[in-house]
Amino acid sequence: MQILLIIVHLLAALAYLAAWRAPARFTGFLMLGGLSLHAAALYAAIAGADTWRFGFAPILSATLWIGVAVLWIEGLSVRVEALRIIVLPAAALAALLPLWFPGADMSAYAVRPLFLPHLLIGTMAYGVLAMAAVHALLMTAAERALHGGFDDQGSSPFHRFLDDLPPLLVLERILFRFIALGFALLTLTAASGVLFSEEVFGRPLTFDHKTVFTLIAWAVFGLLLLGRRLWGWRGRTALRLTFGGFFLLLLAYVGSRFVLEVILHRL
Repeated sequence: MQILLIIVHLLAALAYLAAWRAPARFTGFLMLGGLSLHAAALYAAIAGADTWRFGFAPILSATLWIGVAVLWIEGLSVRVEALRIIVLPAAALAALLPLWFPGADMSAYAVRPLFLPHLLIGTMAYGVLAMAAVHALLMTAAERALHGGFDDQGSSPFHRFLDDLPPLLVLERILFRFIALGFALLTLTAASGVLFSEEVFGRPLTFDHKTVFTLIAWAVFGLLLLGRRLWGWRGRTALRLTFGGFFLLLLAYVGSRFVLEVILHRL
């Protein structure tokens, strides 16, 4: 069984690398194959063999799976080759990481029926919104390049990479896909923590700094999505709110304290 698991992880990574280097007409097919294999590998790594395992590697791997899925969807209608140059090699590496860092066995906590879903969804929310913040940084660089904010345009690989990016409107649409998904996951996390604290953590809800900052971040991302829908917020307003919301999450979840204190509540 272990050999089969290794093979699935390897095939997922190879499919991503093949999509990275393949001609454009084959890229979508190879990405879809990689996504399918990666999903099977993730399921086996997190919930296989009648155990629940949790660690940074499976969650990072799942976050990159979401990134590839978003790019595959966008690639059906627009050219996103420049973004694939970054995401696909990272996804290939992330697909292999659970083989070396499988995470801790969390089966003992399965007696609390909502604990493990809360744990996984909460960490996924953090990962997806972190990806949104990185994407917002890329958009900021692209916008500066477009308006002549960098010297010696076209003289470095980074400038040439920026030139190959999709239009800002496409980048913005991808950003809001990440934010919408991250907001949905964060909503589930907050709702399960607030409404079912006793079942999730074995104690009543306490409004400590982590809970407060998480709820404020949730409100910021919700306001951004509402502003986008009702008032057409975009550009620098969207980028600033994205950075602000993620900074609030960092204040709540920074570093390893995210896992140890927020999700696990010092277990």
